[in-house]
Amino acid sequence: MSRFSSFSQFYPYYLEEHRNRICRRLHFVGSCAALACLAMAIGQGQWGWLLAAVLCGYGFAWIGHFFFEKNRPATFSHPFYSFAGDWVMFADILRGRLPL
Repeated sequence: MSRFSSFSQFYPYYLEEHRNRICRRLHFVGSCAALACLAMAIGQGQWGWLLAAVLCGYGFAWIGHFFFEKNRPATFSHPFYSFAGDWVMFADILRGRLPL
């Protein structure tokens, strides 16, 4: 099944899969865009923005992986841990723990 028994075991692997700064930057931009789309969905009550949020978040991230990191996104093998990893990495970038 999964070779990780906890998120704390997964996160170092996740960071290894995001060594390329352009990939991390694309993740960050995609997360910001996803948050903006979520705000639009809530603020306007137009739930189509939720689809836009998913497309922004994953679209930017996958471009980063396929074209810059040149690896397979962890979403395909560990979807829940990967989703959590996106937001922990986003917070780590905001806190200055990871370079953008």
